[in-house]
Amino acid sequence: MDTAIILASNSPRRKELLRQIGVAFTTQVADVDERILAGEMPETYTMRVAANKAKAVKHLATAGTIIAADTVVVLDDMILGKPADGHDAERMLTLLSGRMHRVITGLAVIDVGTENIQTDNAVTCVWFRTLTQNQIRSYVNTKEPLDKAGAYGIQGKGALLVERIDGCYFNVVGLPLSLLGKMLMNFGIKLY
Repeated sequence: MDTAIILASNSPRRKELLRQIGVAFTTQVADVDERILAGEMPETYTMRVAANKAKAVKHLATAGTIIAADTVVVLDDMILGKPADGHDAERMLTLLSGRMHRVITGLAVIDVGTENIQTDNAVTCVWFRTLTQNQIRSYVNTKEPLDKAGAYGIQGKGALLVERIDGCYFNVVGLPLSLLGKMLMNFGIKLY
């Protein structure tokens, strides 16, 4: 790989996934408005926010390729972001209990030199097992759900809540690696 990769995120999970596939990268945190626009569909929202993160970082770079992502949990048509506190996490987990929801990650890749940008998204369906309030409270008390969309982390103790998934596991963690690999190939970056 002969181009510098910049990850527009400070997410430990995204960093770990990039390291897992052997990508050398630097990080630059993007500060963007993540409010949902009226009538905006979740897929459109995630791609817009990912593109805005990538564009915000592009202004700070002189060369390289920027990767940005935004992940949300969607129950019916309701976007569940990161919980405000423990009570909000309990509320979200109660809503997800015994139900299927979608995890959507929007990806954006920008070549800093050409300003060429590509966006796409991955969708994974996740089924939660039915949880008791004690199970929910016990999980929230671990503090794991407090910084995660939908109030759970499938890569940690949150795996105990998940009955099954249909789609990319890495998408649920926060970075759909197969889709990212395809997108980077469009920029001449081969990961294997």
